[in-house]
Amino acid sequence: MSKETVFNEIEQMFGLVPSMFKAVPEATIELEWELFKSIHLAEGAVPNKYRELIGIAISAVTKCRYCAYFHTEIAKLHGATEEEIEEALHFAKSTSGWSAYVNGLQLDYDEFTRETDMVVEHVKAVHA
Repeated sequence: MSKETVFNEIEQMFGLVPSMFKAVPEATIELEWELFKSIHLAEGAVPNKYRELIGIAISAVTKCRYCAYFHTEIAKLHGATEEEIEEALHFAKSTSGWSAYVNGLQLDYDEFTRETDMVVEHVKAVHA
């Protein structure tokens, strides 16, 4: 597919060709667009709203303001509420904080996985 064909498809979908796509080298634009469509636009096992909430969380942790804006607006487009967005961000903050803590302490990984398995089994038994 030529660059012009890809840009026409992007424009049909978005109403314009965003500069991030214009910056992609011609040799890879078709591959990048197909990958973008399959990951960000196509329906999958995880509904689009939840994928975008994941995107917001990742954006916050990686501190990418471009991604944070994009995923927040697209999540809203898919029906995400402010409360859901805030919860996704709080979850990302908590997870990245605990990750820094347990990795910094260099806890024994085998013990950690055993304990996690025990927690899961306990919760299953309580809720059976």
